[in-house]
Amino acid sequence: MEHLRQQHIHLRDHRFDYDRDPYFYAAPIYRYNRGGRYYQINRYGANVLRQALNSGYAQGFRAGEADRHDRWRGNYKDSYAYRDANYGYSGYYIERSEYNFYFREGFRRGYEDGHNSRYRYGRFADGNYSMLDNILSQIVNFQSLR
Repeated sequence: MEHLRQQHIHLRDHRFDYDRDPYFYAAPIYRYNRGGRYYQINRYGANVLRQALNSGYAQGFRAGEADRHDRWRGNYKDSYAYRDANYGYSGYYIERSEYNFYFREGFRRGYEDGHNSRYRYGRFADGNYSMLDNILSQIVNFQSLR
């Protein structure tokens, strides 16, 4: 909750000027399919979607691990972080709903790994949890437009 509070303060105090950002209006170079609909995205937006998956995985792993230690039944949907799904969202390059969707996809997998004390979907390296590249690619499945 403290991380989320700090994030809200940062977003409130640092308004982003989209008109002066040369990267915001960069041409799309990828497309991806979600729910039967194709979306086009530039590389900066693609990086934000990857970040959403990794942030979700990390938060989910910690939540699942905590529930396991507390001997609670595994239910990722009960977690505030899953329901909110805004942790790490900066407001740049993609819509909040897209970030939320991919955060939750990462969270669900991270929670499962943490609750079951394994690394099926991700890894822990250099003090950080992150999704395995092949799993991340399967979820987003970026296709090059060039």
